[in-house]
Amino acid sequence: MRGLFDWLDHRTGFRTLKHHLLDEPLPPGTGWAFTFGSLLLFGLTLQVVTGTLLALFYAPTPDHAWDSVRYITTEVRGGHFLRGLHYWGASLVVVTAVIHLVRVVLFGSYRAPRELNWIVGLVLLHVILAFGLTGYLLPWDQRAYWATVVTINISKLMPFAGEFVANLLRGGPDIGALTLTRWYGVHVLVLPPVLFGLTAFHLYLMRRHGISGPITERQGTRESFFPYQAARDLTVAIIAGVALAALAWQGAPPLEPPADPTAADYIPRPEWYFLGLFELLKYFPGRLEVVGAIVIPGAVMTLLALLPWIDRARTRGLKERKVLLTGLAAGVVALTTLTMMGALDKPPAAGGDWNVREQAGLALMSEGTCATCHGESKMAGTIDPMRVSKPRDWVASHLLDPQMIAPGLRTAPATNQHDNEAILAALARGRAGAAPVVSPDESAVAVLFNRNCLRCHLMGPVGGKEGPALTDVGTRIDEARLVRQITDPLSVKPDGEMQEFASKLTPQEIQALAKWLSRKLGT
Repeated sequence: MRGLFDWLDHRTGFRTLKHHLLDEPLPPGTGWAFTFGSLLLFGLTLQVVTGTLLALFYAPTPDHAWDSVRYITTEVRGGHFLRGLHYWGASLVVVTAVIHLVRVVLFGSYRAPRELNWIVGLVLLHVILAFGLTGYLLPWDQRAYWATVVTINISKLMPFAGEFVANLLRGGPDIGALTLTRWYGVHVLVLPPVLFGLTAFHLYLMRRHGISGPITERQGTRESFFPYQAARDLTVAIIAGVALAALAWQGAPPLEPPADPTAADYIPRPEWYFLGLFELLKYFPGRLEVVGAIVIPGAVMTLLALLPWIDRARTRGLKERKVLLTGLAAGVVALTTLTMMGALDKPPAAGGDWNVREQAGLALMSEGTCATCHGESKMAGTIDPMRVSKPRDWVASHLLDPQMIAPGLRTAPATNQHDNEAILAALARGRAGAAPVVSPDESAVAVLFNRNCLRCHLMGPVGGKEGPALTDVGTRIDEARLVRQITDPLSVKPDGEMQEFASKLTPQEIQALAKWLSRKLGT
């Protein structure tokens, strides 16, 4: 083997490279606090690898982008894990970059002669955020589309060049095919070489000037990077990799419905690492929005860039940099607080409570005709109204003829038009992003409404008009009288036309229906 290694070294000089990479002398006391740079490099490498694999299946056009991401998630072997790794890996990179920045400030590692490397690191942070921003649009679902709309609108606030930048980001008058192609091109063609170049330059400057080491210089012999610091870096990378794998096993966040430019009521939400800025904008409405979007972030980044020249302390000691470090702590607390407030300030479910027909559709999907195949029989996948990817026309055709996609199906459930409308209404509400807010027993009662009562009575915006409206019936009639009305309507109103339901419903169903009506006010 020695002969082979000698041959390779003679032709490649790998021993010189190995010596340069592993035998770097480190200041005494260098320890775990200096592992974040290597962890960031690990995270960036993971993003490049997983992003390249995802690009093999991705189609960057509005007609196919959403379907290709769904295909990766549901059809490609290990696709949901791969997408999860890329998603959570982005969070790892952002978190590690911020911690690395805080560590550099805390240890004063930006001071001469490392000023240029500090500037390069700040530019790298912006490149990392640009990756997150451009990658956010690629799934082309509702969340991605409308978050991009907000981003482009914010870009318009830039002084003098706002409209130019917005047009540059859009690629045209509206967000569409050119926007997606442009953002994809930047994400996979422009940013990677910039990242590689800046990272290489950052590492070169770091090796040229050496690691700053602990705040207080310690006496002792310098030790090589390998094996002790290399072991620390490897340990941190393994721990982060295991954590990422555990998160990725659950996959990335669910894919929302395809982008719909007409859904003006959709409330956009950025990725978590932009929530702080998103929350800050709420405190500067109207014309002051430029302050939260441009002025404050710009001032913060300018102060950070000038930090090596602002810091005039004689040493890197903490006591001599009290004011500077207090400002750093205040900034970290402010950013963390804004991010947490943005995360807790979740938008309300679109459209409020589900109406009775939509509730009936939920129950029909989980307990009624759909459950014949989409249930415990496992003949077909389970139905989640919040994640249905098929268009409405396809679902409607399938409801009319279940064998359309399952030829030879023996138990083809027959659904009537009334049930079909309820299911489609529930799917439409689910795809709009409103979370179900109805309990199972109320869903069962809602099915009774759809199959019987709503043919004649109006409940909110749903139902017929032959009988009295039931919207606020609970304010006029108590539960006992409602039971009599449903069981023997003629005993309550001899000249009424309502038919009796004692022979069609069980006593338990009648009691549940009357109880639900008596408390369901203003539905």
